[in-house]
Amino acid sequence: MTTSTSTRSPFLDLPGAVDGDGRDVGVAAHYGDPLREQRLLSEGLGVVDVGNRGVVTVTGPDRLSWLHSMTTQALTGLAPRTSAETLVLSPKGHIEHALHVVDDGETTWITVEPGTSPALVAWLESMRFMLRVEVADVTADFAVLGEASRAESLDGERLAWVDPWPAPVGDTALYGPLEGHPGADRAWREVIVPRADLLAAAGDRAPVGLWAAETLRVQAWRPRLGLETDHRTIPHEVDWLRSAVHLHKGCYRGQETVARVHNLGRPPRRLVFLHLDGSGHGLPDPGAAVMAGEKEVGRLTSVARHHEEGPIALAVIKRNTPVDIDLVAGGVAAAQTVVVAP
Repeated sequence: MTTSTSTRSPFLDLPGAVDGDGRDVGVAAHYGDPLREQRLLSEGLGVVDVGNRGVVTVTGPDRLSWLHSMTTQALTGLAPRTSAETLVLSPKGHIEHALHVVDDGETTWITVEPGTSPALVAWLESMRFMLRVEVADVTADFAVLGEASRAESLDGERLAWVDPWPAPVGDTALYGPLEGHPGADRAWREVIVPRADLLAAAGDRAPVGLWAAETLRVQAWRPRLGLETDHRTIPHEVDWLRSAVHLHKGCYRGQETVARVHNLGRPPRRLVFLHLDGSGHGLPDPGAAVMAGEKEVGRLTSVARHHEEGPIALAVIKRNTPVDIDLVAGGVAAAQTVVVAP
């Protein structure tokens, strides 16, 4: 994969910067000490360049009601500078796009996974009809900085998407809070800034690589499109009902599947968090088989080494896999924590 010179991060010119790979090429994976970078990020002293995320804007008086009608979240009453997470589903309810949404009162700003903004914009354009909306891919002009800090310390002056996870959103409050969740007292947010001001917007905080941010994501049981999902994934399987789906709003594409599986309570697969045996030197690769005895029950989706908890991972496994058994992931013993109850 090649990186456009217009979106290549200036952070890659900082001392020690190592470029990411795959979907995360073009931003720094780390700056030489990933574990130290994790600690800085956890303490609110670091900033992560996630400038490879796509940035899309929607303007016009119909923007919020239009997005509301096509995606999984209730957006008509979204107040300025209030964040939301929503999904674009296929007609059969499979996840196609995960949207981080914040409105500034005049423009709805959306950030999406790297490389997916052109497809999202093309689909949105095809759905405009006669509505008063304008859609633009502004990835070349705007970028995203990520930061993790205590919720009470967040600065509300800059335009930012604040992750609702793990608090339940809207009518998903029926799920209740995730008691004891490792990310419950930490807020992750993505600040949208002009790409030309990316370095300056970091201020005096230490640059932190994407590996550190991904480790905190895994620790927080947070799914990522394209890693925890494939072409068959429905929101129930990866716990996206909690933060990205409104269960009693009007019709949208894929709603029939969402309602049917929610009412039956039987998604075919479920997300789990794994503590991996750290006695070996290596970690299993994402995509490795997860075994229950002699039976393959799923696949690893994300793997990381946490500075306090050691090797951790997310996996998607068959729904009916017993919750009280240890698993083996890529040849490594793994203790499961239930994220999506079977």
